[in-house]
Amino acid sequence: MGNLGFTEIMIILLVVLLLFGAKRLPEMGASIGKGLREFKRSLTETQESIMGNDDKRNLQPREPEETTPSKAPSGEPKRLSQ
Repeated sequence: MGNLGFTEIMIILLVVLLLFGAKRLPEMGASIGKGLREFKRSLTETQESIMGNDDKRNLQPREPEETTPSKAPSGEPKRLSQ
């Protein structure tokens, strides 16, 4: 097994295009990019917490993405219809 040349890369790209289609390739690229970004961010955060660099940066806690107000249970079962 050696280095891949231009011809081999073009053949691989053509096969991938035929298998997944032109519409699906950008979606796959975006999801791979998001996954790599998240992995790098978690790796950096883990490394900083191990090395003790948290006090050097102004780390702000993340806010929850969406919070829904929760109601306290009243003790009565919910009625579906009346």
